[in-house]
Amino acid sequence: MKEEKKRLVENFLSLGALQIVSYVIPLLSLPYLSRVLGVEKFGLVFFAFAFMQYFIIFTDYGFGLSATREIAINRHNKNNLSNIYSSVFIIKLGLLLISFVLLSLMTIFIPKLNENWLIFQLSFLMVVGNAIYPVWFFQGIERMKYITFLNILSKLIFLVLIFIFVKKENDYIIVPIMNSMGFVVSGIIGMICVFKNFGVKLYFPKWQSIKRQIKYSTEFFLSRVSVACYTNTNTFCLGLIGSNVMVGYYVAAEKIYNAMNGIQLPLNQALYPFVAKNKDIKTFKKWFTLAIICNLFICITVFLFSKQFIILFYGTDMVEAYKVLRIFCIVVIITFPSILLGYPLLGALGYSKIANLSVIIGSVVHILGLIILFLSAHMNIYSIAVMVLITETIVFLIRVVSVYNLKIFNQNKENL
Repeated sequence: MKEEKKRLVENFLSLGALQIVSYVIPLLSLPYLSRVLGVEKFGLVFFAFAFMQYFIIFTDYGFGLSATREIAINRHNKNNLSNIYSSVFIIKLGLLLISFVLLSLMTIFIPKLNENWLIFQLSFLMVVGNAIYPVWFFQGIERMKYITFLNILSKLIFLVLIFIFVKKENDYIIVPIMNSMGFVVSGIIGMICVFKNFGVKLYFPKWQSIKRQIKYSTEFFLSRVSVACYTNTNTFCLGLIGSNVMVGYYVAAEKIYNAMNGIQLPLNQALYPFVAKNKDIKTFKKWFTLAIICNLFICITVFLFSKQFIILFYGTDMVEAYKVLRIFCIVVIITFPSILLGYPLLGALGYSKIANLSVIIGSVVHILGLIILFLSAHMNIYSIAVMVLITETIVFLIRVVSVYNLKIFNQNKENL
């Protein structure tokens, strides 16, 4: 058991280093892009990126959770590992093809997308890179150093290429190429590592195996789609009905919000396979309590100095975004513990339906809220941020009540 806890700490530190680098690099690239491209082109580029997230979620199909759990359970059986990997890979290729066809049709028939069809087509390369990148395998096998190396590599490639090639506003069209190149290179290297270092073989599996993976992962996919309804949909709606300038303001605040939320990701990814395998609630509670205290300190600091953060990162042209950032600071106080109570706890202990149901209910509330805002002509960057707060609060309360009713914190691994 000591070895398992040691690996948990090692994985957390490895992923923690990744998160630090992951957010240091955007702190260099985003301010540069916002100043070189201007608010409008900056908003357009990230509108395209937000749109691609739908296809990334579709091609992932929940395997980031379902396949991770299967890999964690079967990590010592190379035949099973090869079968799981091959099945997931084949499914992802099929979903990738469907995604490209859908994107092509949408850029033809939707005027807002047709106006800038090239930037959406070029941005699709990041979907390809994400589809072939086996982060779910490395997470399940608990070898987070591979995730750390490959993610840092992809972001460094993006950063270097941006500074070399993006010099003026009209260069906005090459930003998605630079971004996608990092994803594709990391995806290819990740596949090579899986084959070479873990003895996994790629082959066309039996249809029953493919069906099983699809069936098992569907509930996780629905959960991921539900999350997208109150994350990516916000930027997408603003891009469709509003101006690129408004998208720019919202994205500027949202990027800092995502960075604040992303601090929990190393702990999330390290705890999920650990709790799934060991059912160690005592260790989970210690990390959970420490994480909440640190999160509260960060949220208060960013709230108090929100205007200064926006000006520092993006310049005075983006200063309006600080009001949205303040709302997001309140949201993070809720989302941080909510995320940790979700899949690293409920999902890992076999209560994934509860974790999934919470975000499905949250997404329904969020979509209804967006419809009301649209029909009442009150949809703007501030009302959408408040809607995110309402949605995340509902998700959090469902998970808290579930953990309390199941008495999970009062149990130990012997009776789980």
